[in-house]
Amino acid sequence: MNSDMNFYTRKWVRPEDLNANGTLFGGSLLRWIDEEAVVYSVLQLGNGRVVTKYISEINFLSSAAQGDLIEIGLLATGFGTSSLTMRAEVRNMITRQSILTIDRMVFVNIGADGLPAAHGYSSITYARDRIPIPAR
Repeated sequence: MNSDMNFYTRKWVRPEDLNANGTLFGGSLLRWIDEEAVVYSVLQLGNGRVVTKYISEINFLSSAAQGDLIEIGLLATGFGTSSLTMRAEVRNMITRQSILTIDRMVFVNIGADGLPAAHGYSSITYARDRIPIPAR
């Protein structure tokens, strides 16, 4: 997809992750992507209250088998007033073959009242200064 994609999360495909065909179950893969994308959104928006709003077409390109090492890549592509849009790719960590691509995922920043809230950011960060620190 994009050479700027950040591949931070790696997974080992285990027996419990397989479908009836003996390959990686798509539902498990989508759960992993959504979880990683929420964490990425929390770090980009500096708020622990982020929800999945939209996921575009999911394109399965190849499969993964038991024992494969896969990695999930994400790239922020846009900031709305209360949202973050990103792209996702999953690939085999060893061969770099794409397993899945998602062109558009949208996450919404939520305020304490449970409603969309402005986040105040317009650029991607790789620093840890946006990590929300809970009040103690």
